[in-house]
Amino acid sequence: MKLYYLPGACPLASHIALEWAGQPYELQRLSREEIKQPAYLALNPLGAVPTLVDGDFTLTQSAAILEYIAELNPQAKLLPDTPRDRAEVRRWLGLFNADLHRTFGNIFGVQGLASTPEAQEELIAKSAAKVQQLFAIADKQLEGKAWIAGTRSVADPYLYVLMRWANAKGVDLSGMKNLQAFYARMEADAGVQAALKAQGLMEG
Repeated sequence: MKLYYLPGACPLASHIALEWAGQPYELQRLSREEIKQPAYLALNPLGAVPTLVDGDFTLTQSAAILEYIAELNPQAKLLPDTPRDRAEVRRWLGLFNADLHRTFGNIFGVQGLASTPEAQEELIAKSAAKVQQLFAIADKQLEGKAWIAGTRSVADPYLYVLMRWANAKGVDLSGMKNLQAFYARMEADAGVQAALKAQGLMEG
């Protein structure tokens, strides 16, 4: 099983899930130039990451990869046992993928979405405000909980990666105490630390 990634990008969530699963895997680091080359486009026509290759099976899209890792490794308990609890995990995966991640795309890709400095500043400001609103929903959900869906799941690494992006882009989450506690727990996790070190995002 091989995960193709860009350091610090959304494949970090799948990378953490692979660490939590405790099974062997390979990593293939890419550059932004390489993801647009024919060899990689043959695997992922979008020219995006992550891509997971498992034998003759190639899978793209973070949410699908996260669930695939969880279902291949039931002993890791990264998806709950009941339909209702699994739906809860998927609800948060959906919010992180379709709402938070997409809104961050406005910030990361602002130069391609707005042509003037003024328009770019407005788009960044409005997107950052939307990001804060979405994170506030997660913060409320985490009240009295260690994990976003109640038990540790594949939704948690995705939330952690999005919080790293917020920190990198100066989106203020300092007043969201539940999220800050969650982030600290994730930072202290051995699997998270292993993934960060492997991607060159952590010293040591």
